[in-house]
Parts: sequence; structure tokens; C-alpha cells
Amino acid sequence: MIKTITKIGNSQGITFDAALMDLARLKVGDQVNVTVHEGGVINLTPLHPVVTPEDAAASARSIIAKNHELFRRLS
Repeated sequence: MIKTITKIGNSQGITFDAALMDLARLKVGDQVNVTVHEGGVINLTPLHPVVTPEDAAASARSIIAKNHELFRRLS
């Protein structure tokens, strides 16, 4: 895929269309790590947050506590 660097305000940038964003599993606001290698190769690596088991368990406990009555009626 060929992209053209364009002027964006006082900077330059590349516009990612929806198809490219979907392929890279990116959305507006996501962070990427930018690495420049020898020879001018630029590598963009998405930074996807990792949910630890402890964080997942804490979230589950919070949801269950907030919706205890609903879960009781559904069971």
C-alpha cells in the first residue's frame, strides 16, 4: 500500500483510511510505538493494553457486586 506524506497544520502526516485501520486493528486514540531503523525504515507497532488476571478478577467482582440483584433474578 502506498501512502503520500501530506502537510497537516505545521507538521506532516500520513492519513490511514478505514480499511488500513481495520487491518491493523487500530482505532482513533490508540497508541503506537514508532521505531526508526537503519536505512530509514519506520516501524509502527500498536500498543494494545494487557489486562492482568488480577485486574480482570477485580472488574468481575465489581460488576457482580453492582448487579447482584439482577444476577440473582436471572439464576
